[in-house]
Amino acid sequence: MIHETKAEWLAAAHKNVLLFGMSGLGKTRISSILRDGGWFHYSVDYRIGTRYMGEAIADNFKREAMKVPLLRELLLSDSVRIRSNITFDNLAPLSTYLGKPGDPAKGGVPFEEYRRRQAQHHDAEVSALLDTPRFIERAQEIYGYRDFICDTSGSICEVVNPENRADPVLSVLSRHLLLVWIEGSQDHTAELVKRFDRAPKPMYYRPEFLLDCWNQYLAESGRMPGAVDPDAFVRWTYARALAHRQPRYAAMAAHWGLKVAADDVARVQSPEDFRALIAEALEKRAHQAA
Repeated sequence: MIHETKAEWLAAAHKNVLLFGMSGLGKTRISSILRDGGWFHYSVDYRIGTRYMGEAIADNFKREAMKVPLLRELLLSDSVRIRSNITFDNLAPLSTYLGKPGDPAKGGVPFEEYRRRQAQHHDAEVSALLDTPRFIERAQEIYGYRDFICDTSGSICEVVNPENRADPVLSVLSRHLLLVWIEGSQDHTAELVKRFDRAPKPMYYRPEFLLDCWNQYLAESGRMPGAVDPDAFVRWTYARALAHRQPRYAAMAAHWGLKVAADDVARVQSPEDFRALIAEALEKRAHQAA
């Protein structure tokens, strides 16, 4: 880790932090607080949806627009422009493109096309993560920012191998940032499942995990791939995905960084609160290692 002790952290001229953990536990909220307090905010999801998948997202919109005669005519004559309006707080264009597998009549994507888009997301996420050091440099040298917060996708644990001490992504990130896991409790997990059940959203999964879930769901539901209800499948998969990700997050924290409790993160209201929270976590980690 770039900071091993509370004293090192507090004395650091530049504080560069990467937050990771399940979506819904406060990564973006904390990043927004820090941004308002003078930190540079780098959103991995935003980078994925603009730099690496922006063209694919826009092309998907255009493909749908071409099915409408009026829009088709206007597109072919360059009379209208269709683009994504993705923001740090609204990642819907990226989620919509990633989609959910199943019945096209219910908004589903054929499974092989879904797997292709998942592979695109994997490559985009790795690239966006590896861009982080360059953005730290840009933030300091061009814009004069002292501190930097990297707000990662919930799927970061799916594109790295935390048990591999030479992991190409984590090796780069850990040289430049302090990696911090926001750890949720069982109550948080239950609430996330309820929230997801109300509004199921697309996610990225490791290929082998996705294929296993898909085959198991088909066997249990007795449905053919083209008749699967997309929302039903992602709801069925979500709790399994949480359980699958938990030990991967824990290994990232154990081998590459540290952890803070989601309840403590929820109490952070300012950059000063955040600095104190990290100082406390480093002190706790040092005592446990002693």
